[in-house]
Amino acid sequence: MKIKDIKVGMSNINVEAGVVDKSDSRSVQTKYGRREVADVLLEDDTGRIKASLWEDQIEKANVGDKVKISEAYVTEFRGELQLNIPTKGSIETIK
Repeated sequence: MKIKDIKVGMSNINVEAGVVDKSDSRSVQTKYGRREVADVLLEDDTGRIKASLWEDQIEKANVGDKVKISEAYVTEFRGELQLNIPTKGSIETIK
């Protein structure tokens, strides 16, 4: 799927994109306890979207990488679309 076609509320999304920015990880309190999270900005030839990476996912994407995200869902946070990768989903670096 291309980034321009992603809409809020969609699920089971598979996308390939480049990582153009990555925040430092930060510790947040969730209903599951304290967890580490970092945000990445993904880009393909149609647009950009943010994605949240949790715990082990954080090290799987760095600036300059091309990644494949599988089974993600879309939410809106502070007026911006955001990809979220659930436990059943995955993120992997591709060539």
